[in-house]
Amino acid sequence: SNIGHTQAASGLASVIKTVLSLRHGLLPKTLHVDEPTPHVDWSAGAVRLLTEPVTWTDTDPARPRRAAVSSFGVSGTNAHTIIEQAPAAPAEPEEDGSRPTAPDARRGCLPWTLSAGDETALREQARNLLAHTRSHPGLTPADLALSLAESRTALPHRAVVLGTTTEELAAGLAALGQGEPSADLVRGRTAATGARTAFLFSGQGSQQLGMGRELY
Repeated sequence: SNIGHTQAASGLASVIKTVLSLRHGLLPKTLHVDEPTPHVDWSAGAVRLLTEPVTWTDTDPARPRRAAVSSFGVSGTNAHTIIEQAPAAPAEPEEDGSRPTAPDARRGCLPWTLSAGDETALREQARNLLAHTRSHPGLTPADLALSLAESRTALPHRAVVLGTTTEELAAGLAALGQGEPSADLVRGRTAATGARTAFLFSGQGSQQLGMGRELY
């Protein structure tokens, strides 16, 4: 009732709704229901419609929350799944305020990604980044890897420097800045095909045979 009938994706929408309810411990209310249908004997059991959001109270902390989702297809295909609350994530260790030069061992090898409009600009990017890391020794490799990957425009000429420590990553930057090969350096250029992506939404197709052909 929250988003309407999503046709073939209705089962998936119910799974997402159920997972969110498990995660937040809240049962959302059923929308657009002024009063329960008279065709159901609501007094015969403990089932009732939720006219208001209800907190999912844990009666037994040792038992995880569970919920069921049913999907009934018009062709006769039925599915039923039981979803259980995920175990609580272990608490992260508190940081002592120091910023190590090597990333957490769990992260393993890190990529520093760079891109530019041409090869000359790409080398300049590497030299600038190398100078920045040397003038800011408190930077962590993991934070810098995230910023380079998510906050920069991806241009045609690209390179990735790989390493597990600041020193290894800096060595890769130095090689890129000088145009020299390195085992921890990968370079490439995107293919200029000029092709464009198109999307076609033809509907589920259960309403009438060949309904998608009318779009052409």
